[in-house]
Formats: sequence, C-alpha cells, structure tokens
Amino acid sequence: MSRLKELDFLRGIAIILVLLRHIPLFTFTHNIGWIGVDLFFVLSGFLVSGLLFKEYLKFGDIRPKLFLIRRGFKIYPIYYLFYIPYLVPIIMEKGWSSLASRGFLSDMTFTQNFITGWGWAYVASWSLAIEEHFYFGLSFFLWLASKYKFIKFQKEDISKTNKLSFPNIILAVMFFCFFLRILGNYYFPYQQGRLFTNTQFRIDSLLAGVLISYFFYFDRNRLERFFYTYKYLLFLVAIIGLAWTPFFDPIASFFVKTIGFTLLYISFGILLVAFLITKDIVAILNKTFSSILVSTISEIGYCSYSIYIIHLFIMLIGYRLFSFFNLYNHYLFFILAFSVSILVGMFMTYKIERYFLSIRDKYFSSRIS
Repeated sequence: MSRLKELDFLRGIAIILVLLRHIPLFTFTHNIGWIGVDLFFVLSGFLVSGLLFKEYLKFGDIRPKLFLIRRGFKIYPIYYLFYIPYLVPIIMEKGWSSLASRGFLSDMTFTQNFITGWGWAYVASWSLAIEEHFYFGLSFFLWLASKYKFIKFQKEDISKTNKLSFPNIILAVMFFCFFLRILGNYYFPYQQGRLFTNTQFRIDSLLAGVLISYFFYFDRNRLERFFYTYKYLLFLVAIIGLAWTPFFDPIASFFVKTIGFTLLYISFGILLVAFLITKDIVAILNKTFSSILVSTISEIGYCSYSIYIIHLFIMLIGYRLFSFFNLYNHYLFFILAFSVSILVGMFMTYKIERYFLSIRDKYFSSRIS
C-alpha cells in the first residue's frame, strides 16, 4: 500500500516536536513540544481507521483479529526489544525483584497510563497505551457494526432506516470525553498525571482522526465542499487553536487538560484535512520549505515510531556520558541527542521493524493490499 508523503511530513513534524519537548534547547521549544503527541493521535486515528474503512468498503466486513495481529507486528517487537535498555538502570539500582512490580507489569500490558499514570521504565509509553486501547476498541466496535448492521456507513437516507449515524456516534463519544475531562479536573485536580494520560480523557483526539477518515472515505465530496467553503475561517480557527500552546504548563493547567486538548485536535484536524485534499500539496511544501527539507522531515516521519521509542534512552546515555567526562554543553547535547535519536530510530525502522513486517506480510497478508 502506497504511503502519502504529506502525512509522513506531518508525522515528522510531530516527532520533532516531541524531541524538542524532551531534549532541552530553549524554553519555547520545551513548552510547545508536548503538542506533538496530540498531532500523532489525530494522524493515528485517521490512518488506523482508514485501514478498517477500506477493508469494509472492499469486502463489506472487518476482520479485527487479522487487523490486530498486523498492528501487533508493527508495535510490539520494537517496543519490547527496546524496552530492555530502559530496565537496565532500574535493575542495577533496585535489583531483579523490581520486575515483579506493578509498574513493570503495567508497561508490559499497556495499562501504565491507568496504573502508574505515566510509563514506569519508559515514561513516554503512556501514549502507546492509549493507542493500544484505541486499536482494540475501534476494531471491535467496527466489527460489531459491520456484522450486525446497526451503523449507517454509506450515504443512505437515515430517516428510512433504523440504523445509527456513525459520525453522530463518534461526536457523542468525543463530547462525553470532554465532559469526563471537566468532571475529572474539577473533582480530582491532584491527579495531574492521570488526568493527562488516562485513555478516557484523551481518546477523543484519536476519534477526531476517525471522523475525518469517515468523511474522507465515505463522503469525500462533502468534506471537500466544507473545507473549501470555510477554508480561511478554518485556518484562522487552527491558528487560534495552536497559538496559546507555548504559554501553558500542560500538566498543571485546568485549561489545557479540558478545553486545550479539544482545541488541539480541532486545529490538527483542520491541518490534516488541508493536507489531504489540497491538490499538489507536496509540490506546495517543496516550494515553501525546499524539497530536501520536506523529504528529510518525511523520512523522519516514516521512522517516527522507532525514534519515539528510543529517544529517552539516548538522552539518558547522553546525560551520563556528558556528566562522566564533565563536558556538558547545552547546545552540543541537544545536537547530539537529537541527531543520534533520529539516526538510531532510522536504523531500528529499516533493519528491525522491516524484518518483522516482512514476516507479518508473509504469514498475515493485508486484505486491502
């Protein structure tokens, strides 16, 4: 299945933002970098649901088992193999008994965002837990919907059927998530980590991508009409929806953890739609930024999962080496940690991830390839 370079470009922007959040450079870059995960969520919602929608359009049904196995080959080998380096300092400090802790078990089962709030050994793995819950939940729901035909996917007159509208269901769940965020932050403000990482508070960002994917595959004309009719207003909304991000502490802010998350997925959703339906978008990007820069960012985006997995370990090693040799320089550390994270992530993608994906494609072929 062919890749869209423009979406890899957006992935590249997302992982660069994450690196800027975690690898110190300037206060501004640290403050704004956290939104990279939200961009990942919207993109993931679009791309993953798109796989399921294309399967439904081609066959009229969905096989969640095959879908989840194929996702597993993409996610699990890299995650579990490169989780090991994060364990080394913990075992050295606390011993092997630490592997019996609930933190380790939660990391292994992608429940860390509920059990420990963040990841235990690999702190940033909380976002992977949300994505895992999303994969299982969406595939099971769409399988039920396609099997028992209680959801309206095609452009039939819903007033003449007893089926539910898929967009209305998604919007209802998104509104419910927002409502839960308000309640959670009002009644449990001291649970700052879990309010930021629990699935029920964040999954609406992925569902925003699902909603865009639905219209892209089932009613693209309406999506294009809406975008081109309100294009300038939508761009203004997107700018306003992102302009505040450098000025708030995302963990402690009531605004960020309620309205802020909603503004982010609306803004990134608008950006995603613009990239999807603007003709010659890659040519426009090349003209604006140069083809070399666009290709480089797109390549980084293609390798973004592996970069995301390994970058905190690269930072840890970098800190220890710089401290050992007593040569810490803020800017030099950033350049080395940033560059090495990308290079190691690319190696992981092309040498390790591709190996497991080749096994996947050999024994568990995609129905839509």
